[in-house]
Amino acid sequence: MKVAFRVDASLTIGTGHTMRCLTLADALRNDGSDCVFIYRNHDEFEEEIIKPRGYQLFCLGGIEKKNNVISSSEYSKWLGVDTQRDAEDTANALCRMGGVDWLVVDHYGIGARWEAHVRQYCRRILAIDDLANRDHAVDVLLDQNLGKTTADYTGRLHSGCTLLAGPYFALLRPEFASLRNESLSHRRYGKVRNILITMGGVDFDNVSRTVLEALSTCNNTQKLNIVVVLGTYSPWQENLRKLSDTMPFRTDIRVNVQNMAQLMSKADLAIGAAGSTTWERCCLGLPTLQLIIAENQRGIAEALRDAGGAHMLSHKNLYEDIPYVMNKIEKNPEYLIQMSKAAAAVTDGFGARRVVQKLNEGIFL
Repeated sequence: MKVAFRVDASLTIGTGHTMRCLTLADALRNDGSDCVFIYRNHDEFEEEIIKPRGYQLFCLGGIEKKNNVISSSEYSKWLGVDTQRDAEDTANALCRMGGVDWLVVDHYGIGARWEAHVRQYCRRILAIDDLANRDHAVDVLLDQNLGKTTADYTGRLHSGCTLLAGPYFALLRPEFASLRNESLSHRRYGKVRNILITMGGVDFDNVSRTVLEALSTCNNTQKLNIVVVLGTYSPWQENLRKLSDTMPFRTDIRVNVQNMAQLMSKADLAIGAAGSTTWERCCLGLPTLQLIIAENQRGIAEALRDAGGAHMLSHKNLYEDIPYVMNKIEKNPEYLIQMSKAAAAVTDGFGARRVVQKLNEGIFL
């Protein structure tokens, strides 16, 4: 099959959409498909994120105005240009490719009007969504988030659309499933020595710093080992390296890691944003103190909290919340153990394989 991905990354959009598309592209390529990426240049991320993975890139050009992308809540502006123009540019790119079997769209700024415009240049369209806030004109819709059901998309999809809902279809790289058993085997004691902090690829507001400062006020921190993972485009790398020298515990700042599954499997506790890495942590049964750092993460965070797979922190009260829950875990290790079990029950890590199977079925029916 020939598969094209339409996805963007920027300081506002983040890198999560691109990373999960790369996971699906890798799974498709391993199955024999030819994958290409179509993007609009916001902050010049794609060349460094996608190109090293060996995929062909089609750039649609730049955005019209830098301030068109100013807030994570203004999804209509995430394209950086008018919706019609972006659809026309994408259609031209698809035409130059000679059409594709599947077009995968992962973009909060794209909906039914855009999808209908490009349909003649692709046999099938898959949309990856988290919000259920707009109509789609696609053949398959993937919403990998916990608790999502057909009811969330009532009136949003046409009758022939297949909905793949829930973390059963979560797009995780294969190393997470391969380390699952090993990771779960050492979570039987509820002890916290190794903490992993992951606030997304950009961490625009430097929440990582606040978390470190809050941890430093906890009791008995001398034995802690902290690893903070930052994306290549996080603007706070030097800031956090300087801060790490003042912490009362060992603090390791790592950028653009290639062994996230291993880091998660060795950690006893994560403190992280409720983004797409949520399902990576769940696959490995990693108990998490989670934060909502963008409004589109709220549904994920609340669903996982309700399932018992994470403890939700208040972004505004980290200096109170983190010492409180760390003290709670120290006094009641069973709380951590039960959180791990609930998280591990959410997903097994084979979602990408299942999505590839569905795409193959859709083409060869």
